[in-house]
Amino acid sequence: MTGVTQGRPLVITDCDEVLLYMVSHFRDWLADEEGITFDMARHDFISAMRHTESGEPVPQDQIWALLNRFFDDQMHRQTPVTGAIEAMHALREEAEVVVLTNLMDFRQEARTKQLLEHGLDVRVFTNQGPKGPALRRILDEYRPSRAVFIDDLPQHHDSVAECAPDVARLHLCAEPLIAPNISCAFVAGHAHARIDNWEDALPWICAQLHDEQKEDA
Repeated sequence: MTGVTQGRPLVITDCDEVLLYMVSHFRDWLADEEGITFDMARHDFISAMRHTESGEPVPQDQIWALLNRFFDDQMHRQTPVTGAIEAMHALREEAEVVVLTNLMDFRQEARTKQLLEHGLDVRVFTNQGPKGPALRRILDEYRPSRAVFIDDLPQHHDSVAECAPDVARLHLCAEPLIAPNISCAFVAGHAHARIDNWEDALPWICAQLHDEQKEDA
């Protein structure tokens, strides 16, 4: 991983469900080892988790504890989103690429190592809460000629639109288990496009890096 090169175009991307599948592996781990059924057909992450034998919902505090345990001990289960690593390598030919992930700061090293094991050597920024302020700090450091933000959650596009409105924003959720149930940031007016696969997303991102007019998708 090289140092900061100011002035180049910049891609700031989320990790889970953008670069690496997470929810499907979390679901499998819950079923295999925790006796919990994760069913996103319920359209809500909290209500989706129920104890398999009793059918009782998992309390919210236990849900967060399970998520923390997954990221502490089970990140090796995660696999690359189809086409994501190849897309990142292609983008690095013409832009700086960094990851902005909502994990606790002490997991920054583990996430960096995880991505490296999948062939992606990039700088990782950790964050908690809305991503707009963190992205603003990244922009202040890199001072890019233009920038693209990619994330699977609509609230982060809202935050970035407020803090850095000139950044091109792509709403991408590659996990089919949850993509239909996530509110669309493009429809809400907070993202410039919604594309859930890398085959179509890569050309759109490249167009933004070349400062071509944003095309709604």
